[in-house]
Amino acid sequence: MASTVAAERTAVLALHWQVNTVRPEGFFGGMLSEPVRASGVIGRAAGFHAAARAAGVPVVFTRFTIPEGEGDLVRNTGFMNAVGEAQECFRPDAPATALIPEMAELGERDFVVDNQRLSGLASGLPARLAALGVDTLLVTGVATNLTVEQTARHGTDLGFTVHPVSDCVAAAETAVHEASLANLELTTAGCLTARQVLDRLA
Repeated sequence: MASTVAAERTAVLALHWQVNTVRPEGFFGGMLSEPVRASGVIGRAAGFHAAARAAGVPVVFTRFTIPEGEGDLVRNTGFMNAVGEAQECFRPDAPATALIPEMAELGERDFVVDNQRLSGLASGLPARLAALGVDTLLVTGVATNLTVEQTARHGTDLGFTVHPVSDCVAAAETAVHEASLANLELTTAGCLTARQVLDRLA
């Protein structure tokens, strides 16, 4: 019998559902907007978030932002150099950093965390989750091989039980997405579909 997921000790970690990431006008739009649209992942993830919320699981959204002074941004990769050079469109109040409309309505226990790292847990978020009694994370977001994989591995190393929600993540290329999920199957507590998660929530 499949193990249950205790709703009172679980949070959904919803990564980079931002205009910059998944809309054509966003910074990464040229790379990700069309694959994301074609995959249907936004509708699936929004539906999953709503169902998890209804089951008593908070949804924690992370946004990649760059405040004046660059915050915790470290320019040690080509990726971080690129966003650093374009930091004006990543300001916390810039239109492109906003959550997409499908994700913008927060539940009573939901909250949003900003950071400047690829991992959504590279901030004070782990301590905040622990203070809430959360030890299990259900990960959604874009892109599978970037923030999703980095965050899921990081969360596992921090001691959380991590389940990437396999049909609520997407990448620029199907082969890359599938390879990343195969990695995560080995390096986390295992990938689950949204339906599998909801069937296990207790």
